[in-house]
Amino acid sequence: MSNFIIRKVAVLGAGVMGAQIAAHCANAGVPVVLFDLPAKEGKPNAIVDKALAGLKKLDPAPLAAKDKLAAIGAANYGSDLEQLRECDLIIEAIAEKMEWKLDLYAKVAPFMRADAIFASNTSGLSINSLAEGMPAALRGRFCGIHFFNPPRYMPLVELIATRDTDPTMLDQLESWLTTRLGKGIVRAKDTPNFVANRVGVFSILAVMHHTARLGLGFDEVDALTGPRIGRPKSATYRTADVVGLDTLAHVIGTMQSTLADDPWHAYYQQPAWLQALIAKGALGQKTRAGIFRKEGKKIMVLDVARQDYRVSAGEVAPDVAEILKIRNPAEKFAQLRASSHPQAQFLWAIFRDIFHYCATHLGAIADNARDVDLAMRWGFGWTQGPFETWQAAGWSDIAAAVKADIEAGVAMAKVPLPAWVFERDGVHGATGSWSAAASELKARPTLPVYGRQLYPEQVLGEAAPDQGVTLWENEGVRLWARPDQDARIGIVSFKSKMHAIGNEVLDGVIEAVARAEKDLDGVVLWHEAPFAVGANLQQVGEACKAGQFDMLESTVAKFQRASMTLKHAQVPVVAAVQGMALGGGCEFVMHSAHRVMALESYVGLVEAGVGLIPAGGGCKEFALQAHALAQKTAGGDVFPYIQNNFQTIAMATVAKSAMEAVQLGFAQPSDDILFNPHELLYVAIRRARAMFEAGYRPPVINRAVTVAGRNGIATCELMLVNMAEGGFISPYDYKVAKAAATALCGGEVETNARVSEEWILDVERALFVDLLKTEKTQQRIAHMLETGKPLRN
Repeated sequence: MSNFIIRKVAVLGAGVMGAQIAAHCANAGVPVVLFDLPAKEGKPNAIVDKALAGLKKLDPAPLAAKDKLAAIGAANYGSDLEQLRECDLIIEAIAEKMEWKLDLYAKVAPFMRADAIFASNTSGLSINSLAEGMPAALRGRFCGIHFFNPPRYMPLVELIATRDTDPTMLDQLESWLTTRLGKGIVRAKDTPNFVANRVGVFSILAVMHHTARLGLGFDEVDALTGPRIGRPKSATYRTADVVGLDTLAHVIGTMQSTLADDPWHAYYQQPAWLQALIAKGALGQKTRAGIFRKEGKKIMVLDVARQDYRVSAGEVAPDVAEILKIRNPAEKFAQLRASSHPQAQFLWAIFRDIFHYCATHLGAIADNARDVDLAMRWGFGWTQGPFETWQAAGWSDIAAAVKADIEAGVAMAKVPLPAWVFERDGVHGATGSWSAAASELKARPTLPVYGRQLYPEQVLGEAAPDQGVTLWENEGVRLWARPDQDARIGIVSFKSKMHAIGNEVLDGVIEAVARAEKDLDGVVLWHEAPFAVGANLQQVGEACKAGQFDMLESTVAKFQRASMTLKHAQVPVVAAVQGMALGGGCEFVMHSAHRVMALESYVGLVEAGVGLIPAGGGCKEFALQAHALAQKTAGGDVFPYIQNNFQTIAMATVAKSAMEAVQLGFAQPSDDILFNPHELLYVAIRRARAMFEAGYRPPVINRAVTVAGRNGIATCELMLVNMAEGGFISPYDYKVAKAAATALCGGEVETNARVSEEWILDVERALFVDLLKTEKTQQRIAHMLETGKPLRN
């Protein structure tokens, strides 16, 4: 098969979704042309220009780095359609009106190459009906490509084929989306709202129905339907506000107009309160008012009975909260069903009806149950899909309970559960997931791109992937290998909670590298996200309380030794990073020979938040970077390069992407950035092998590092004085930041003095321990442990 290359993308429609899809393609290094209507006055591309300017203001940021905006060109349908001939992939993302889309297709079709792919980002219109608006010769290259909002962060893309879509092209597009844009692909059938929106919107409608039936408040329901049941913090009604109440109404309208024969059709309608909000222009987050709104610092929620807003204060009843804490899903569901409390009845009802709905519609909307579960995880942020939840709670018992409620007339629909439900003991097994349409278990897709995912996201009941061979382990670290990938590249995985770096991890890292130097060709630091949340604060806090400062100093020295062990190992050490790499975790990343980073890596030296400075070599690494950059300039002055690093440490700046991590100096331009985090280990193993084969040698310890010294410290202090006078930092923030400046500048030495790496480590360590002995740092550590939030004291 020839290589499949997307050199340039066009996105038609510069609305919220179109602009963000363009931004994510630009993140991936693919040039984009963003089209919209020509402006009625002023510059022809004013509509697109406004959308591009808006990308810089959105939160969360659609751009992984600000400079990525330069990869997006502005165009309009009036004068620029010739540019489509340069594009390999054209994504239509205009408003969800069939006639508007068909009109646009007729306009752009003459300018598309025969080998280009044309795809619609429709969230639920019929793909086959849209295809009829294309010339027959182009229909084989047309499909649905439904991104979820926000496109950078939500993994799901639904791919929908038409009757004429070329299967090979669809496989190639799936592979490209998976590895280049980092997406999780679900092949959806051409049914209204496809998979995730069909199930997700029904789930919202079920919640709305039972909210009204049981007389619960919207805030009360959101307290129930968030993380306590494995859903996002935005729960149900806050999610509706974020999505946009008009958007939700449109999707409900699609179901109402296209699913007349659906047993749940009576519920496909907007409640009166939702219609009233939309009529008033209260559309949710985008209009700063919807189901919820902010008044000063107060969060207000709509009270339907009062037809007005009140303070949001919904809570889960203590009895129900205790039920939700039960770890055994079967026992939890049994107690919810047995409870007479309205909140428990509500929870059982919404789960019962979603189970009933998904079982009834599985054959029509999805190829198999795994696709439904992954769609809900990737598109709606559920921790488990509906079929997984059902299976975990005891398939047969739940099926019997749902059947009983249907027969008693208390379920939302009277249609019986499909016969296959009672013929099985679950839908997910070691060999695949149940397909109601094919009446068989379907294995995962076998496209070559999935061979790069050594540990793909799994659904409950799937066969566990190869766990590799353990070479050595202690309480904190496992050294292991995957012989099927490379028997002589060791993998070091932390075993601690959140991969915090305590004594057992430090001992494990030092020992694992020693063993690798003797028996292996390279090492990869890898485990599931987060990479590492920093030093084990619990251990530090307890030692402070006990006054064990000598022990703490020896622990910091060991941390420094572990960092230097990684950096100066005789075999290449590759850090495979995803999620948070904070504090000491960031220092391990900085000291590795190479980094393979997921785009969504959040990296930073955050010690200032607990009244400390980086002391695992972070200050030393920034000093080394400044020295190396200064050597390339005529004057050789290091301070200009220290200044930005000082602000980064003093303000505890965290990179919001791997690209920002490079810009901030936590990673290097030569490092690898992957968009699909499930490919990290595959690539990191091969990177370590390539480095070994290329004759890797570790850097020599530098004993002549030019540092900024006293003048550098004084200049940093001037910055701090201004910040203190402006009220941006407290007096204790000043003290901590001055300590960071002292370490970065090599201590109280002459400006441009030359010192060794060990000297800077000694300065770091001494300042760190001095701060540990202060009451305010101890208060900050205790507060962080108790609340998870920094204390400003």
